Amino acid sequence: MTTTTTFPLAFSTTPSQAARDEAEREEILADPGFGKHFTDHMVQITWTVDGGWHDAEVVPYGPITLDPAASVLHYAQEIFEGLKAYRHADGSIWSFRPEANALRLQRSAERLALPQLSTEDFIESLRQLIAVDRSWVPSAHETSLYLRPFMYASESFLGVRSAHKVDYRVIASPAGTYFTGGIRPLSIWLSTDYTRAGRGGLGAAKTGGNYAASLLPQEEAYRNGCAQVLFLDSDEGKYIEELGGMNVFLVRHDGTLITPELRGTILEGITRESVIRLAKDRGHAVEERPISVQEWRDGVASGEITEVFACGTAAVITPIGVLKSRDFEIGDASAEPGALTMSLREELTDIQYGRKPDRHGWLTQLG
Repeated sequence: MTTTTTFPLAFSTTPSQAARDEAEREEILADPGFGKHFTDHMVQITWTVDGGWHDAEVVPYGPITLDPAASVLHYAQEIFEGLKAYRHADGSIWSFRPEANALRLQRSAERLALPQLSTEDFIESLRQLIAVDRSWVPSAHETSLYLRPFMYASESFLGVRSAHKVDYRVIASPAGTYFTGGIRPLSIWLSTDYTRAGRGGLGAAKTGGNYAASLLPQEEAYRNGCAQVLFLDSDEGKYIEELGGMNVFLVRHDGTLITPELRGTILEGITRESVIRLAKDRGHAVEERPISVQEWRDGVASGEITEVFACGTAAVITPIGVLKSRDFEIGDASAEPGALTMSLREELTDIQYGRKPDRHGWLTQLG
């Protein structure tokens, strides 16, 4: 399904009458956590089958009213994105590869039979929100404003078909430093009872159902002292795919990076793609292919595999110390983060925060 709108949207703004004052906002920004506090405004755009995208607005942040028969509540026709706004040293505000998020939202929309919002209008929706809530972008080290665009079927209709009315929204939440006590390798739990997605399913779409399916195995990970869960392929149950919210890389002793190939069952991570580009820039070989748990296990035992890390928007890059399962463990929870892992993380965050040149044109100014 594609949008019928063929022109840039014009946004209107309704200022919030309940905006937090500077003192309250600064108190929140001093310790924002993640996803706990939200800015004073949000973006909303409506799509209808006859009118396309229209009524683009920045409005006060507040509850969404849904009819009990809204399609999203019954058939889960919903998608979302996640990206950040970074304040640079000169006070300007930038985002990292937002056009890639726009394209991924379009691919998710196609898979969920939702209308596609143009890349131009997607990025403009971010700019419009930043224009009124720029004071919510924190400036402390490795803090940011997390942006959550999302789209859902709002038509009141119980027939099983794609919705004829859809709403797009953007909300924003200040995010603190991911590693408050310093970067430490994660312990990961290997899920053998559950899979994240099957071939031909929704694995490559960023839709809430994929994350709902990960919650029960994530609870199992917590019970076993692990921070994240790793899923295996649904066909044979022996090849690693991804974590509940991050992609995975293994590093060989010769500096080669290997990561599971994208087969429609793994989310096409923007951080993942960026890591591959930066590694290749340095002359590292990168292999995208099936990786079995046994290869990981044997490689760590022999010294062939020297580092393992995960990557995603929230943590950027985080080292993995140990993979736990019911029958075995791979790695060492007390191991120090790998040198390449930390070097790639530093380079990527330096680009995002404007501390190093943006050679690939990845940054887009939002304010």
